[in-house]
Amino acid sequence: MNLPTRTLGTTGPQVSALGLGCMGMSALYGDADRAESVATIHAALDAGVTLLDTGDFYAMGHNEMLIGEALRGASAAAREKALTSVKFGALRDPDGGWSGYDGRPAAVRNFAAYSLQRLGVDHIDVYRIARVDPDVPIEETVGAIAELVEKGHVRHIGLSEVGADTIRRAAATAPISDLQIEYSLITRGIEEEILPTTRELGISVTAYGVLSRGLISGHFTRDRKLAANDFRGMSPRFQGENLQHNLDLVDRLRKIAEQKGVSVAQIAIAWVLGRGDDIVPLVGARRRDRLTEALGALDVTLDAADLAAIEEAVPADAAAGERYPAAQMAHLDSER
Repeated sequence: MNLPTRTLGTTGPQVSALGLGCMGMSALYGDADRAESVATIHAALDAGVTLLDTGDFYAMGHNEMLIGEALRGASAAAREKALTSVKFGALRDPDGGWSGYDGRPAAVRNFAAYSLQRLGVDHIDVYRIARVDPDVPIEETVGAIAELVEKGHVRHIGLSEVGADTIRRAAATAPISDLQIEYSLITRGIEEEILPTTRELGISVTAYGVLSRGLISGHFTRDRKLAANDFRGMSPRFQGENLQHNLDLVDRLRKIAEQKGVSVAQIAIAWVLGRGDDIVPLVGARRRDRLTEALGALDVTLDAADLAAIEEAVPADAAAGERYPAAQMAHLDSER
C-alpha cells in the first residue's frame, strides 16, 4: 500500500505521512506482547508506513532489537523502504533508573555502534540526541553526528526536544533535517517560537505524543488502573482532578468525532496532520487494531467549521497538569 508522503526538512528523506513510534512495545506503558508488537510493525510496513522511531535506551536496547527482529522477518521490499529514526544519549542503570545524558563525541560514536548492531542495519536514517547534554555544547554533539554522516553510518541529523536557540546553533553546525518534539491538541507549546524557527530553517517536525500517551485517544477510562511499570502513573496529566478535567476535554472532542463518523483518536491525529505538510505524526500503536484506527486518520478531512469546533472544545491551553513530572520539566524548561 502507498500512503501519502512527506519530506523531512530540506535535507532529509521522504517518509510516510504517519510514522510508527515503537517505544511502548518495550517500555514505560506496562507489559507488551512481543509477538503482537512484531506483527504490528509488519502490518505498518505492509500498509506503507516507512518511518520507525526508537531510542537506544528504550528498555536498554530491547526496542532496537525488537525492530531488528521485525525487519529480519519482513519482506525484502518492506525492509528496503523502512527508515529508522533513533534517539540516543539517555543514561540508564540496571534498576531501570535514569542518570542524565551524554552528548560527548566519543559517546555519540559508541551509542551509534551499538544501535547499528542491535537494529541489524548498515546505517541509521535519522540520528539525534534525546535531550541536550547540559555539559556538552550542542555543536560538539551535532558535529560528531555529522562525522558519522560522512562515514555513511548515519544518513541525516535530527534534534529532539530543544528550543529555538539550540535549533539555530545546531543548524549552523551541520544540516538538520528534523526536530522530534511533543505536539498534540493539548500540547501546543511549540507554536509560539519553535515551529516558526523550524519553518524558517527548513526543518521538519516529527510529532510524538499526538494522542498524549493515550489520554486523548478516546480509549482511556476514568476508572482505569495503571500497572506499576506504566510511567503514566507518575504523569501529572493522569493524576486525580487533572485526569478528570482532561477526560472532560476528551468527551467534548468525542461529540465532534461522532458527528463526523470517526473516532476520537482519528480526529486528534487528523488535527496534527492538518497543521502542515512539514509535520509527521508518530503514532504509538502497540497492536494491529490500534494501528488500523490510526491509519484511518489519513482519510479524515477537517474543514474550517470542524477546526473551529475543535478549537472551542479544546483550546490551546486547556490541559490540566504538565506533560512530565517536575524534574523532567525543569530540564526541558532550562533548554527552552
